[in-house]
Amino acid sequence: MMLTRRVGVAALTIGTLLTTVSGPAPSFAASDPVLPTANAKWDYQIGKPYTPRDGVTVVSRDRKADPLPDAYNFCYVNAYQTQPGAVKWWKSHHRNLLLRKKSGGYVVDSYWGEILFDISTAKKRTKLAAIVNGWITKCANDGFQAIEPDNLDSWTRSGGRLTRDDAFTFAKLMIDHAHSAGLAIAQKNAAGQAARGKSTGFDFAVAEECGRYQECNVYTKAYGDQVYVIEYRSQDFKYSCNRWGDALSIILRDRNVTAPGSKKYVYRSC
Repeated sequence: MMLTRRVGVAALTIGTLLTTVSGPAPSFAASDPVLPTANAKWDYQIGKPYTPRDGVTVVSRDRKADPLPDAYNFCYVNAYQTQPGAVKWWKSHHRNLLLRKKSGGYVVDSYWGEILFDISTAKKRTKLAAIVNGWITKCANDGFQAIEPDNLDSWTRSGGRLTRDDAFTFAKLMIDHAHSAGLAIAQKNAAGQAARGKSTGFDFAVAEECGRYQECNVYTKAYGDQVYVIEYRSQDFKYSCNRWGDALSIILRDRNVTAPGSKKYVYRSC
């Protein structure tokens, strides 16, 4: 199983969550979604935003960050699991939307310490979509051009409590809302589901380590050259650039997606 990178994402505050759930009516001016430029130089900044290298025209940033001016911006949303800093809020306000074991304990993504959302019923998916789609609306109002909803594959960590159908039914609620707001929306990871993702309505793909796992061709079969790749190991980055660098947007980042000034910061593009 591939692990998505969200260590550095800013924690959500209670105030921010309350605003997105109960805030004003949408104010976006909807238009047809515009896709990012294929094979553009891009950067993955879901940890801390910063001024990118020269030539970068596509950027992914957390939904609480400001979009980069004069660039195409993906708005990162943790759509299927809790953010670490928001667990108390979810337990206090929407405990029934968090996935539980028969014992009553929460089902947790052990690598990230995030509780999975319970998308197992239509009623719960509708309630969760009301919250997540509020975040998507804010992304539109803030000036982002696309949505990057993470953890589509949460069903694989649910111990059989969630299904692939649950995940894609929930995804369709986000896809329809994003499109109504004039935003494109990406399939994040889950390479084996690329064909279904495309048919469900995702517009492009954000793929972590598809070179490492030799999955890039699976994404391109579904999304053509609209695939934005992050590798975390030099050897995988070199392979991806040699194999796909003329067609896809590929970068090397450090696993904690840090910013310049950090000793761990890494950024290279093909």
